[in-house]
Amino acid sequence: MSFFSTDFTLGILGGGQLGKMLLSQTLKWDIRTLVLDSSAEAPARLGCNAFFQGDLMDYDTVYRFGKQVDLLTFEIENVNVDALERLESEGVRVFPTPKSLRIIQDKGLQKVFYREHGIPTAPFELFSSVALLQEAVKEGRWSFPFVWKSTRFGYDGNGVKIVRQKQDLDTLPDTPCLAEVCAPIEKELAVIVARRPSGEVALYPVVEMEFHPEANQVEYVLCPARIPLSVSEKAQQIALQVAEAFGSIGLLAVELFLTQEGEIWVNEVAPRPHNSGHYSIEASYTSQFEQHLRAILDLPLGSPKSKVAGVMVNLVGAEGYAGDVIYQHIEEVLALEGVTPHIYGKRQTRPFRKMGHITITHPDIETARAIAQKVYGAEDVDFSAEAAAEIANLERLGLDKLPICMAKTQYSLSDNAKLLGKPEGFTINVRGITVSAGAGFIVALCGAMMKMPGLPKSPAAERIDVDTATGEIIGLK
Repeated sequence: MSFFSTDFTLGILGGGQLGKMLLSQTLKWDIRTLVLDSSAEAPARLGCNAFFQGDLMDYDTVYRFGKQVDLLTFEIENVNVDALERLESEGVRVFPTPKSLRIIQDKGLQKVFYREHGIPTAPFELFSSVALLQEAVKEGRWSFPFVWKSTRFGYDGNGVKIVRQKQDLDTLPDTPCLAEVCAPIEKELAVIVARRPSGEVALYPVVEMEFHPEANQVEYVLCPARIPLSVSEKAQQIALQVAEAFGSIGLLAVELFLTQEGEIWVNEVAPRPHNSGHYSIEASYTSQFEQHLRAILDLPLGSPKSKVAGVMVNLVGAEGYAGDVIYQHIEEVLALEGVTPHIYGKRQTRPFRKMGHITITHPDIETARAIAQKVYGAEDVDFSAEAAAEIANLERLGLDKLPICMAKTQYSLSDNAKLLGKPEGFTINVRGITVSAGAGFIVALCGAMMKMPGLPKSPAAERIDVDTATGEIIGLK
Protein backbone atom coordinates (compact mmCIF):
# COMPACT_ATOMS: atom_id res chain seq x y z
CA MET A 1 0.00 0.00 0.00
CA SER A 2 1.24 3.48 -0.80
CA PHE A 3 1.24 6.01 2.04
CA PHE A 4 3.09 8.94 0.53
CA SER A 5 1.30 11.74 -1.32
CA THR A 6 -1.95 9.72 -1.49
CA ASP A 7 -5.39 9.74 0.13
CA PHE A 8 -4.22 7.30 2.79
CA THR A 9 -5.20 8.86 6.14
CA LEU A 10 -3.50 8.39 9.50
CA GLY A 11 -5.54 9.30 12.58
CA ILE A 12 -3.80 10.38 15.79
CA LEU A 13 -5.63 10.37 19.13
CA GLY A 14 -4.09 13.16 21.18
CA GLY A 15 -2.63 16.43 20.00
CA GLY A 16 -0.02 17.18 22.64
CA GLN A 17 3.73 17.58 22.18
CA LEU A 18 4.15 13.92 21.21
CA GLY A 19 1.58 14.31 18.47
CA LYS A 20 3.24 17.51 17.31
CA MET A 21 6.65 15.84 17.03
CA LEU A 22 5.10 12.83 15.26
CA LEU A 23 3.58 15.21 12.71
CA SER A 24 7.02 16.57 11.88
CA GLN A 25 7.67 13.14 10.36
CA THR A 26 4.33 12.81 8.56
CA LEU A 27 4.96 16.22 6.98
CA LYS A 28 8.39 15.03 5.86
CA TRP A 29 6.79 12.07 4.09
CA ASP A 30 3.60 13.86 2.99
CA ILE A 31 1.24 11.53 4.85
CA ARG A 32 -2.29 12.83 5.32
CA THR A 33 -3.21 13.13 9.02
CA LEU A 34 -6.23 13.85 11.22
CA VAL A 35 -5.84 14.71 14.92
CA LEU A 36 -8.37 14.52 17.77
CA ASP A 37 -7.75 16.31 21.06
CA SER A 38 -9.85 17.74 23.88
CA SER A 39 -8.14 21.14 23.78
CA ALA A 40 -8.74 23.76 21.10
CA GLU A 41 -5.14 24.90 21.74
CA ALA A 42 -3.53 21.48 21.26
CA PRO A 43 0.08 21.88 19.98
CA ALA A 44 -0.55 19.41 17.10
CA ARG A 45 -3.50 21.35 15.68
CA LEU A 46 -1.32 23.30 13.24
CA GLY A 47 0.63 20.38 11.76
CA CYS A 48 -2.18 18.10 10.60
CA ASN A 49 -4.48 18.14 7.59
CA ALA A 50 -7.58 18.38 9.79
CA PHE A 51 -8.03 18.93 13.53
CA PHE A 52 -11.03 17.83 15.61
CA GLN A 53 -11.80 18.85 19.16
CA GLY A 54 -13.43 16.22 21.34
CA ASP A 55 -13.23 14.02 24.43
CA LEU A 56 -10.77 11.14 23.94
CA MET A 57 -12.61 9.07 26.54
CA ASP A 58 -16.00 9.46 24.85
CA TYR A 59 -17.04 6.36 22.91
CA ASP A 60 -19.01 8.07 20.12
CA THR A 61 -16.41 10.81 19.61
CA VAL A 62 -13.54 8.34 19.21
CA TYR A 63 -15.62 5.99 17.02
CA ARG A 64 -16.76 8.73 14.62
CA PHE A 65 -13.21 10.06 14.37
CA GLY A 66 -11.80 6.59 13.69
CA LYS A 67 -14.24 5.89 10.85
CA GLN A 68 -12.57 8.69 8.85
CA VAL A 69 -9.09 7.11 8.79
CA ASP A 70 -7.29 4.06 7.43
CA LEU A 71 -5.01 3.56 10.42
CA LEU A 72 -5.36 4.86 13.97
CA THR A 73 -2.60 5.47 16.50
CA PHE A 74 -2.37 7.51 19.69
CA GLU A 75 0.05 9.66 21.66
CA ILE A 76 -1.67 9.22 25.03
CA GLU A 77 -3.05 6.11 26.73
CA ASN A 78 -6.21 7.69 28.17
CA VAL A 79 -8.53 6.99 25.23
CA ASN A 80 -11.75 4.96 24.89
CA VAL A 81 -10.65 1.36 24.29
CA ASP A 82 -14.19 0.08 23.63
CA ALA A 83 -14.40 2.37 20.60
CA LEU A 84 -10.98 1.22 19.41
CA GLU A 85 -12.03 -2.44 19.64
CA ARG A 86 -15.16 -1.78 17.57
CA LEU A 87 -13.15 0.13 14.95
CA GLU A 88 -10.66 -2.74 14.76
CA SER A 89 -13.48 -5.26 14.30
CA GLU A 90 -14.80 -3.14 11.41
CA GLY A 91 -11.50 -3.13 9.55
CA VAL A 92 -9.73 -0.02 10.81
CA ARG A 93 -6.15 -0.87 11.71
CA VAL A 94 -5.32 0.30 15.24
CA PHE A 95 -1.68 0.29 16.42
CA PRO A 96 -0.70 -0.25 19.13
CA THR A 97 -3.48 -2.80 19.58
CA PRO A 98 -6.55 -2.14 21.76
CA LYS A 99 -5.88 -5.46 23.52
CA SER A 100 -2.48 -4.30 24.78
CA LEU A 101 -3.74 -0.79 25.54
CA ARG A 102 -6.52 -2.13 27.80
CA ILE A 103 -3.90 -3.81 29.97
CA ILE A 104 -1.51 -0.88 29.95
CA GLN A 105 -4.22 1.61 30.95
CA ASP A 106 -4.58 -0.14 34.30
CA LYS A 107 -1.41 -0.33 36.40
CA GLY A 108 -2.90 -3.21 38.37
CA LEU A 109 -3.51 -5.26 35.22
CA GLN A 110 0.01 -4.35 34.09
CA LYS A 111 1.57 -5.75 37.24
CA VAL A 112 -0.48 -8.94 37.07
CA PHE A 113 0.52 -9.30 33.41
CA TYR A 114 4.21 -9.11 34.33
CA ARG A 115 3.80 -11.70 37.07
CA GLU A 116 1.90 -14.10 34.77
CA HIS A 117 4.54 -13.81 32.03
CA GLY A 118 7.57 -14.22 34.29
CA ILE A 119 8.70 -10.61 33.82
CA PRO A 120 10.66 -9.26 36.80
CA THR A 121 8.90 -6.43 38.65
CA ALA A 122 8.74 -5.04 42.19
CA PRO A 123 6.59 -7.12 44.61
CA PHE A 124 3.08 -5.67 44.90
CA GLU A 125 -0.48 -6.13 46.15
CA LEU A 126 -3.74 -4.83 44.65
CA PHE A 127 -6.46 -3.06 46.67
CA SER A 128 -9.95 -1.99 45.61
CA SER A 129 -9.92 0.91 48.09
CA VAL A 130 -7.60 2.89 50.35
CA ALA A 131 -9.50 1.51 53.37
CA LEU A 132 -8.36 -2.02 52.50
CA LEU A 133 -4.79 -0.77 52.07
CA GLN A 134 -4.96 0.88 55.51
CA GLU A 135 -6.19 -2.41 56.95
CA ALA A 136 -3.25 -4.24 55.35
CA VAL A 137 -0.84 -1.76 56.93
CA LYS A 138 -2.56 -2.14 60.31
CA GLU A 139 -2.25 -5.93 60.06
CA GLY A 140 1.45 -5.62 59.29
CA ARG A 141 1.28 -6.94 55.71
CA TRP A 142 2.79 -3.67 54.50
CA SER A 143 5.35 -1.57 56.34
CA PHE A 144 6.64 1.92 55.64
CA PRO A 145 7.93 3.09 53.29
CA PHE A 146 6.17 1.72 50.23
CA VAL A 147 4.96 3.07 46.89
CA TRP A 148 1.25 3.78 46.35
CA LYS A 149 -0.06 3.90 42.79
CA SER A 150 -3.54 4.60 41.51
CA THR A 151 -4.37 1.88 39.02
CA ARG A 152 -6.01 4.32 36.59
CA PHE A 153 -5.24 7.67 35.01
CA GLY A 154 -1.80 8.28 36.43
CA TYR A 155 0.42 10.41 34.20
CA ASP A 156 3.72 12.32 34.51
CA GLY A 157 4.11 11.50 38.19
CA ASN A 158 0.44 11.97 39.08
CA GLY A 159 -1.17 9.04 40.87
CA VAL A 160 2.13 7.93 42.44
CA LYS A 161 3.22 8.62 46.01
CA ILE A 162 5.81 7.26 48.42
CA VAL A 163 3.97 6.45 51.65
CA ARG A 164 6.40 7.02 54.50
CA GLN A 165 4.05 7.23 57.51
CA LYS A 166 0.46 6.64 58.63
CA GLN A 167 -0.51 10.27 57.97
CA ASP A 168 0.37 9.85 54.28
CA LEU A 169 -2.39 7.25 53.94
CA ASP A 170 -4.99 9.84 54.96
CA THR A 171 -4.10 12.05 51.98
CA LEU A 172 -4.62 9.35 49.32
CA PRO A 173 -7.70 9.43 47.06
CA ASP A 174 -10.10 6.52 47.59
CA THR A 175 -9.57 4.74 44.29
CA PRO A 176 -8.46 1.24 43.28
CA CYS A 177 -4.73 1.14 43.86
CA LEU A 178 -1.69 -0.99 44.44
CA ALA A 179 1.09 -1.03 46.98
CA GLU A 180 4.57 -1.74 45.71
CA VAL A 181 7.83 -2.46 47.49
CA CYS A 182 10.16 0.53 47.51
CA ALA A 183 12.89 -0.68 45.22
CA PRO A 184 16.45 -0.10 46.45
CA ILE A 185 17.09 1.81 43.23
CA GLU A 186 20.58 2.33 41.87
CA LYS A 187 19.38 3.88 38.59
CA GLU A 188 16.15 4.33 36.63
CA LEU A 189 16.51 3.14 33.05
CA ALA A 190 14.40 2.91 29.90
CA VAL A 191 14.52 1.00 26.63
CA ILE A 192 12.38 1.76 23.58
CA VAL A 193 11.42 -1.25 21.46
CA ALA A 194 10.02 -0.92 17.93
CA ARG A 195 8.06 -3.82 16.34
CA ARG A 196 6.32 -3.98 12.96
CA PRO A 197 3.53 -6.43 12.00
CA SER A 198 5.89 -8.46 9.82
CA GLY A 199 8.01 -9.23 12.90
CA GLU A 200 11.07 -6.98 12.52
CA VAL A 201 12.31 -5.55 15.81
CA ALA A 202 14.66 -2.67 16.69
CA LEU A 203 15.93 -1.81 20.17
CA TYR A 204 17.23 1.63 21.12
CA PRO A 205 20.20 1.99 23.50
CA VAL A 206 19.47 1.92 27.22
CA VAL A 207 19.01 5.42 28.61
CA GLU A 208 19.34 6.67 32.15
CA MET A 209 16.62 8.87 33.65
CA GLU A 210 16.95 11.31 36.53
CA PHE A 211 13.70 12.37 38.22
CA HIS A 212 12.65 15.51 40.04
CA PRO A 213 12.27 14.41 43.70
CA GLU A 214 9.03 16.36 44.27
CA ALA A 215 7.27 16.36 40.90
CA ASN A 216 8.29 12.72 40.26
CA GLN A 217 8.83 13.34 36.57
CA VAL A 218 11.88 13.06 34.36
CA GLU A 219 14.31 15.99 34.46
CA TYR A 220 17.24 14.51 32.52
CA VAL A 221 17.72 11.65 30.08
CA LEU A 222 21.25 10.47 29.35
CA CYS A 223 22.08 8.27 26.38
CA PRO A 224 23.89 5.97 26.72
CA ALA A 225 23.18 5.05 30.33
CA ARG A 226 26.19 4.97 32.63
CA ILE A 227 26.03 1.21 33.21
CA PRO A 228 28.21 -1.81 32.34
CA LEU A 229 27.62 -3.52 29.00
CA SER A 230 26.31 -6.66 30.71
CA VAL A 231 23.60 -4.63 32.49
CA SER A 232 22.70 -2.87 29.25
CA GLU A 233 22.29 -6.17 27.42
CA LYS A 234 20.14 -7.59 30.22
CA ALA A 235 17.91 -4.48 30.20
CA GLN A 236 17.39 -4.78 26.44
CA GLN A 237 16.58 -8.49 26.75
CA ILE A 238 13.92 -7.79 29.38
CA ALA A 239 12.45 -4.94 27.31
CA LEU A 240 12.23 -7.25 24.29
CA GLN A 241 10.56 -9.91 26.45
CA VAL A 242 7.93 -7.35 27.51
CA ALA A 243 7.28 -6.19 23.93
CA GLU A 244 6.89 -9.74 22.66
CA ALA A 245 4.58 -10.66 25.55
CA PHE A 246 2.30 -7.73 24.67
CA GLY A 247 2.60 -8.43 20.95
CA SER A 248 3.19 -4.71 20.61
CA ILE A 249 3.13 -2.97 17.23
CA GLY A 250 4.77 0.44 17.02
CA LEU A 251 6.86 1.72 19.90
CA LEU A 252 6.88 0.37 23.42
CA ALA A 253 8.85 2.37 25.99
CA VAL A 254 9.84 0.10 28.88
CA GLU A 255 10.77 1.86 32.14
CA LEU A 256 13.10 -0.15 34.37
CA PHE A 257 14.60 -0.09 37.85
CA LEU A 258 18.21 -1.18 38.32
CA THR A 259 18.38 -2.21 41.98
CA GLN A 260 21.41 -1.90 44.22
CA GLU A 261 21.68 -5.70 44.09
CA GLY A 262 22.01 -5.60 40.29
CA GLU A 263 18.47 -6.84 39.54
CA ILE A 264 16.39 -5.24 36.80
CA TRP A 265 12.67 -4.75 37.46
CA VAL A 266 10.07 -3.50 35.00
CA ASN A 267 8.31 -0.44 36.36
CA GLU A 268 5.81 0.61 33.68
CA VAL A 269 5.43 0.73 29.90
CA ALA A 270 4.09 3.28 27.43
CA PRO A 271 2.85 2.10 23.98
CA ARG A 272 3.89 5.24 22.12
CA PRO A 273 6.75 7.70 21.67
CA HIS A 274 8.12 8.55 25.11
CA ASN A 275 9.95 11.29 26.95
CA SER A 276 12.95 8.99 27.33
CA GLY A 277 13.35 8.92 23.54
CA HIS A 278 13.32 12.65 22.74
CA TYR A 279 17.13 12.69 22.55
CA SER A 280 16.82 10.51 19.42
CA ILE A 281 15.65 13.45 17.27
CA GLU A 282 19.18 14.85 17.23
CA ALA A 283 21.34 12.00 18.49
CA SER A 284 20.04 8.90 16.64
CA TYR A 285 20.09 7.78 13.02
CA THR A 286 16.32 7.26 13.27
CA SER A 287 14.24 9.31 15.70
CA GLN A 288 11.65 7.53 17.81
CA PHE A 289 8.89 9.41 15.96
CA GLU A 290 10.02 8.29 12.53
CA GLN A 291 10.49 4.77 13.91
CA HIS A 292 6.93 4.70 15.24
CA LEU A 293 5.62 5.59 11.80
CA ARG A 294 7.80 2.98 10.12
CA ALA A 295 6.58 0.33 12.57
CA ILE A 296 2.81 0.97 12.39
CA LEU A 297 2.96 1.31 8.58
CA ASP A 298 4.93 -1.97 8.39
CA LEU A 299 7.86 -0.30 6.65
CA PRO A 300 11.50 -1.34 7.13
CA LEU A 301 12.71 -0.10 10.51
CA GLY A 302 15.49 2.46 10.65
CA SER A 303 18.71 2.14 12.62
CA PRO A 304 18.16 2.87 16.34
CA LYS A 305 21.89 3.46 16.90
CA SER A 306 23.14 6.76 18.24
CA LYS A 307 25.28 9.04 16.11
CA VAL A 308 26.57 10.81 19.21
CA ALA A 309 25.93 10.74 22.94
CA GLY A 310 23.01 12.94 23.96
CA VAL A 311 21.57 14.57 27.05
CA MET A 312 17.91 15.64 27.10
CA VAL A 313 16.71 18.24 29.61
CA ASN A 314 12.99 18.79 30.18
CA LEU A 315 11.77 22.39 30.30
CA VAL A 316 8.93 22.55 32.81
CA GLY A 317 6.82 25.24 34.38
CA ALA A 318 8.44 27.01 37.30
CA GLU A 319 7.27 26.29 40.83
CA GLY A 320 4.86 28.88 42.17
CA TYR A 321 3.84 30.30 38.78
CA ALA A 322 0.82 29.70 36.54
CA GLY A 323 -0.26 31.82 33.60
CA ASP A 324 1.03 32.95 30.22
CA VAL A 325 4.25 31.20 29.33
CA ILE A 326 7.46 33.25 29.21
CA TYR A 327 10.65 31.92 27.62
CA GLN A 328 13.93 33.62 28.43
CA HIS A 329 17.41 33.40 26.88
CA ILE A 330 16.29 31.37 23.85
CA GLU A 331 18.56 33.44 21.58
CA GLU A 332 21.60 32.49 23.65
CA VAL A 333 20.62 28.82 23.57
CA LEU A 334 20.16 28.89 19.80
CA ALA A 335 23.66 30.29 19.40
CA LEU A 336 25.25 27.21 21.00
CA GLU A 337 26.55 24.46 18.73
CA GLY A 338 24.92 21.13 19.46
CA VAL A 339 22.24 22.52 21.77
CA THR A 340 18.74 22.24 20.32
CA PRO A 341 15.60 23.61 22.00
CA HIS A 342 12.14 22.19 21.33
CA ILE A 343 9.21 24.43 22.27
CA TYR A 344 5.91 22.53 22.50
CA GLY A 345 3.59 25.45 21.80
CA LYS A 346 1.59 25.47 25.05
CA ARG A 347 0.45 29.02 25.75
CA GLN A 348 -0.32 28.48 29.45
CA THR A 349 2.13 27.17 32.01
CA ARG A 350 1.78 25.81 35.55
CA PRO A 351 4.23 24.25 38.01
CA PHE A 352 6.08 21.29 36.46
CA ARG A 353 4.01 21.28 33.25
CA LYS A 354 6.16 20.07 30.34
CA MET A 355 6.69 23.09 28.10
CA GLY A 356 9.60 21.87 25.97
CA HIS A 357 12.97 20.16 26.08
CA ILE A 358 16.59 20.80 25.14
CA THR A 359 18.94 18.24 23.62
CA ILE A 360 22.70 18.63 24.12
CA THR A 361 25.13 16.71 21.90
CA HIS A 362 28.39 18.65 22.43
CA PRO A 363 31.54 16.50 22.53
CA ASP A 364 33.99 19.09 23.93
CA ILE A 365 34.92 19.60 27.58
CA GLU A 366 34.56 23.37 27.18
CA THR A 367 30.86 22.70 26.70
CA ALA A 368 30.66 22.58 30.50
CA ARG A 369 31.56 26.24 30.62
CA ALA A 370 29.41 27.10 27.60
CA ILE A 371 26.33 25.37 29.02
CA ALA A 372 26.80 27.04 32.38
CA GLN A 373 27.28 30.48 30.83
CA LYS A 374 24.68 30.35 28.09
CA VAL A 375 22.01 27.83 29.02
CA TYR A 376 22.22 28.12 32.80
CA GLY A 377 22.77 31.89 32.77
CA ALA A 378 26.01 31.85 34.79
CA GLU A 379 28.42 34.73 34.67
CA ASP A 380 31.45 32.53 35.26
CA VAL A 381 32.58 29.05 36.25
CA ASP A 382 34.86 28.36 39.21
CA PHE A 383 36.76 25.07 39.18
CA SER A 384 38.10 23.82 42.51
CA ALA A 385 41.75 22.80 42.70
CA GLU A 386 40.61 19.17 42.81
CA ALA A 387 38.40 19.62 39.73
CA ALA A 388 41.19 21.41 37.84
CA ALA A 389 43.57 18.55 38.62
CA GLU A 390 41.00 16.00 37.46
CA ILE A 391 40.51 17.93 34.18
CA ALA A 392 44.25 17.95 33.59
CA ASN A 393 44.38 14.21 34.21
CA LEU A 394 41.52 13.60 31.77
CA GLU A 395 43.35 15.64 29.15
CA ARG A 396 46.49 13.49 29.63
CA LEU A 397 44.36 10.36 29.21
CA GLY A 398 42.72 11.69 26.04
CA LEU A 399 39.24 11.76 27.62
CA ASP A 400 38.70 15.53 27.41
CA LYS A 401 36.42 15.34 24.36
CA LEU A 402 33.64 13.34 26.02
CA PRO A 403 30.14 14.86 26.46
CA ILE A 404 29.40 16.64 29.73
CA CYS A 405 26.68 15.92 32.26
CA MET A 406 26.15 18.74 34.81
CA ALA A 407 25.19 17.32 38.23
CA LYS A 408 23.68 19.98 40.50
CA THR A 409 20.71 20.97 42.66
CA GLN A 410 17.28 20.42 41.11
CA TYR A 411 15.92 23.69 42.53
CA SER A 412 17.98 26.16 40.52
CA LEU A 413 19.93 26.48 37.30
CA SER A 414 22.80 27.58 39.53
CA ASP A 415 24.49 25.26 42.01
CA ASN A 416 22.89 27.15 44.90
CA ALA A 417 19.52 25.70 45.95
CA LYS A 418 18.53 29.07 47.49
CA LEU A 419 18.73 30.83 44.09
CA LEU A 420 15.44 29.38 42.89
CA GLY A 421 14.54 29.04 39.22
CA LYS A 422 16.81 30.74 36.69
CA PRO A 423 18.91 33.45 38.37
CA GLU A 424 21.41 35.60 36.48
CA GLY A 425 24.95 36.75 37.10
CA PHE A 426 25.96 33.86 39.34
CA THR A 427 29.15 31.80 39.36
CA ILE A 428 28.69 28.06 39.08
CA ASN A 429 31.11 26.10 41.24
CA VAL A 430 32.50 22.84 39.91
CA ARG A 431 33.89 21.01 42.95
CA GLY A 432 34.80 17.77 41.22
CA ILE A 433 34.95 15.85 37.94
CA THR A 434 34.16 12.17 37.53
CA VAL A 435 34.24 10.08 34.39
CA SER A 436 32.04 7.20 33.26
CA ALA A 437 34.30 6.08 30.46
CA GLY A 438 32.24 3.05 29.48
CA ALA A 439 29.13 5.15 29.06
CA GLY A 440 31.06 7.94 27.40
CA PHE A 441 30.29 10.79 29.82
CA ILE A 442 32.15 13.22 32.04
CA VAL A 443 30.14 14.36 35.07
CA ALA A 444 30.77 17.81 36.54
CA LEU A 445 29.78 17.88 40.24
CA CYS A 446 28.44 21.36 40.95
CA GLY A 447 27.95 22.58 44.50
CA ALA A 448 26.44 20.49 47.27
CA MET A 449 23.77 18.61 45.36
CA MET A 450 21.48 15.87 46.59
CA LYS A 451 22.73 12.78 44.74
CA MET A 452 20.05 10.29 45.86
CA PRO A 453 16.74 11.11 44.11
CA GLY A 454 13.51 10.85 46.02
CA LEU A 455 14.78 11.93 49.47
CA PRO A 456 13.04 14.84 51.22
CA LYS A 457 14.87 18.01 52.21
CA SER A 458 14.54 16.94 55.83
CA PRO A 459 15.05 13.15 56.07
CA ALA A 460 13.13 11.35 58.81
CA ALA A 461 16.43 10.20 60.32
CA GLU A 462 17.09 13.75 61.50
CA ARG A 463 14.04 13.53 63.79
CA ILE A 464 14.82 10.12 65.30
CA ASP A 465 16.37 10.04 68.78
CA VAL A 466 16.40 8.10 72.06
CA ASP A 467 14.57 9.43 75.13
CA THR A 468 17.30 9.20 77.78
CA ALA A 469 14.72 9.08 80.59
CA THR A 470 12.72 6.11 79.27
CA GLY A 471 15.11 4.56 76.77
CA GLU A 472 12.40 4.65 74.12
CA ILE A 473 13.02 5.56 70.49
CA ILE A 474 11.19 8.71 69.45
CA GLY A 475 10.47 10.30 66.08
CA LEU A 476 9.54 7.14 64.20
CA LYS A 477 5.98 8.29 63.51
